[in-house]
Amino acid sequence: MFFCLLLVLPLVVYGNVQYRFNEWVQRFEMKFNNDFHRQRVFSNWLENDKHIDTVNGMNLSYTLGHNHFSGFNMDEFREYVGLVPIGLSDNNNHIIDTHKVEVASSVNWVEKGGVTDVKDQGQCGSCWSFSTTGALEGAYYVKYNKLVSFSEQQLVDCDNFKHGGKDHGCNGGLMDNAFNWIETNNGLCSEDSYPYVSGTTKTAGDCQTTCDNLEDSKINKFIDVKKSDDTAMMTALTQQPVSIAIEADQKDFQLYQSGVFTGTCGTGLDHGVLAVGYGSDSGEEYYLVKNSWSSSWGDNGYIKLGKGVQYNNGDGQCGLLLQASYPEV
Repeated sequence: MFFCLLLVLPLVVYGNVQYRFNEWVQRFEMKFNNDFHRQRVFSNWLENDKHIDTVNGMNLSYTLGHNHFSGFNMDEFREYVGLVPIGLSDNNNHIIDTHKVEVASSVNWVEKGGVTDVKDQGQCGSCWSFSTTGALEGAYYVKYNKLVSFSEQQLVDCDNFKHGGKDHGCNGGLMDNAFNWIETNNGLCSEDSYPYVSGTTKTAGDCQTTCDNLEDSKINKFIDVKKSDDTAMMTALTQQPVSIAIEADQKDFQLYQSGVFTGTCGTGLDHGVLAVGYGSDSGEEYYLVKNSWSSSWGDNGYIKLGKGVQYNNGDGQCGLLLQASYPEV
């Protein structure tokens, strides 16, 4: 009797796992090149499934869950989203004055209406352009009370050495460089007039000049937020959304689903995102961050990163306090 149960149970468990994997395949419309590819994805998915169960069983301040990255191991995930080292900006000509603004107890620019829908950079290391447009969208909203979506593709195609910029399309970039380019370019085109395609093509295209920069979108200057300073970051976020750089190459970050992320995360900056507020959740203080991996990732495309001096000796969870800046229009 017991011997038979021991034989049957693994088959039942395996069948349940296969059923859930097939559900995941259908939900995220996964495509496979061949049977070998499908088996490799299943193996990765199974490893991630076990990791999700283990972490969620620890009753931490955050939970993990399956998303469209669940079929990747960590190396494949890093390559797919184009995580590359982000150098620290040497632009410190405008430092925020924390004494001029009364810091709010909590801020949420999504609720204020100053943040566009979550976007998807796809298979292109263009995170820097999405962080840049997000900050510009916020600044434009604050100045003109209008929410418009700006073109990441224009930055990917045109903000390079050939056209007077310093960034590298799908191979990475820096938000401060992009702010400088927009200032020199007298603004940026809208998303509608210059739509994003590099997530599918996986490369930058030729710089197009057929669209007109949106009126009043020129950046007059940008402000670098004082490094490793929560007060400075809160001061900036009280005024508008802020471009930040973080380390995003950890498995818990890959599979994050909800709650305040307090897991292991260093300061090896490799991903540009947008801070859109701060607050507390069940006693845990956090910064609210908009990502560019579609709404299928995280909490509808967002993550709450732990806030406080306990993270990386004051450099912020995932290094979020090391490279923060925002533009003024």
